Amino acid sequence: MNILITLCGRGGSKGIPGKNIKKLNEIPLLAYSIMHAKEFAKANGNSNIDIILSTDDRNIKDVASSYDLETEYIRPDYLANDSVGKIEVLKDALEFQENQFQKKYDILLDLDLTSPLRTQKDLNEGLEKLLLDENAINLFSVSKPHKNPYFNVVEDSGNGYCKLVCPSDTRSRQTAPKVFDMNASFYFYRRTFFENNCKSAITARSLYYVMDHICFDLDEPLDFDIMEYLLKNNKLGMTI
Repeated sequence: MNILITLCGRGGSKGIPGKNIKKLNEIPLLAYSIMHAKEFAKANGNSNIDIILSTDDRNIKDVASSYDLETEYIRPDYLANDSVGKIEVLKDALEFQENQFQKKYDILLDLDLTSPLRTQKDLNEGLEKLLLDENAINLFSVSKPHKNPYFNVVEDSGNGYCKLVCPSDTRSRQTAPKVFDMNASFYFYRRTFFENNCKSAITARSLYYVMDHICFDLDEPLDFDIMEYLLKNNKLGMTI
């Protein structure tokens, strides 16, 4: 079984300028995912696992190189803007890697640079869950939510008032249907996912993996400060 691990990070981040190489607890953010990818590859047989960096930014490539991740791939300009979906980016990197090395990959594992709170246990159990279900075409990580759309998440109803996102007769959070937050940490895709030209990670045959620890992605400067505080003060309850 051949696996391609993708690490995707473009330049020009607006929420946190330069966030992919910004230091988090003295280590560039990108480096956490590089280390996770290399450790996963080593534990699962280096010979059938490759890692590719997808970026349009020279500085990101240089930092990756300092952590022994070299790649000839450069993300095309048309895939390096805010309006482009992640699936298109992944598919282009996959096609490049397969054409470059004349190799077919059975599984693509995407490690999101902005959500590094993952463990090798998460990755191995996620892969195992996907492989056990031959009908599933992908799997992504999730966390328990802070709010539930069947109970306490509302939207504008269009007339100045509000309504529940998911109308429900539920009267308590405990009895509401179980939901999860997609935490963006990792995604496994079978080759079938791309062959079917899926446009979203959420399909009729998608599995989810529930993390049993804290996980959140970095969208705003405050998110970065919170994660750094948790790392520096050993408040995560886990080791990444």
